[in-house]
Amino acid sequence: PPAGHAHGAAPSAHPASPARTTGGLVEMSERGDVVRSGSAADTTIADRYIYPYSVLPLPRFDRALSTTTDMDEANAKAMSQWVQLWRLSDLKLLRSVALPAGPRGDEHMWSGEPRLLADGRSALVHTFKCGLYLVRGLDTDSLVARFVYGFQGVNCGVPVLTGQYWVQTVPQAHSLVALDVSDPEHPREVSHVSLGADEEPHWLALEPSGQRFVVNSAGSGRGNRIFIVDFDPATGALRIDDRFRDKGATVAGVRFTSRAFPHGFTGTAIPHGSVFSRAP
Repeated sequence: PPAGHAHGAAPSAHPASPARTTGGLVEMSERGDVVRSGSAADTTIADRYIYPYSVLPLPRFDRALSTTTDMDEANAKAMSQWVQLWRLSDLKLLRSVALPAGPRGDEHMWSGEPRLLADGRSALVHTFKCGLYLVRGLDTDSLVARFVYGFQGVNCGVPVLTGQYWVQTVPQAHSLVALDVSDPEHPREVSHVSLGADEEPHWLALEPSGQRFVVNSAGSGRGNRIFIVDFDPATGALRIDDRFRDKGATVAGVRFTSRAFPHGFTGTAIPHGSVFSRAP
């Protein structure tokens, strides 16, 4: 969604920003030039507060699947239970589908990350309210979404799909959970690790070997650590690497609380995301 005017600007210099309603998708070149764009507004539904969050391109079918979550948690009007199907070649919105409620009643809210399954025609979509949904029909214009799994809590973070395993950060359980999704209609837990009661994992990234995760504890937990978690791609087993720890620490993980950083800052930092790079 478009940003409002800068904080602290004089009202006379910047007129009030129009009320935000709906966002869209934009395709850009590597240089940042706009190639095409499309609006997420859908006249067939009443919801005018649709803010695309994450996009799964499907060039094989000239399609794309997007989710809808407003990063402003205070925006109560953004219900965010939608997934949307687009024509990839011109970013024309084809259909909006509301995720159905789960047994708790709110698992469908804040649709998050879509991940393509091995059949190439179906996806699993997580929600930040800790639901997991199977979306079929990506190669058609008739999406069907069903609830298939619920994690503990109401604030789940970023997942990774690797092979037949869905690995999910579950902040309110202070845990990382691995599901076998080889039968995507019936996911089953095969492993979980607890990072400690003072950690709320949010983000994880899979190391290029496929055998280690970096996990960022960036919720409201007190630890603010980064962990290395070993992963067995054959069984889905997870294990915290106890060797990755601060010097002299009695627990695993590198702590970002109350420490001095090379650029001169001393205090607490909150690690949010991780990416991997190779040394030249």
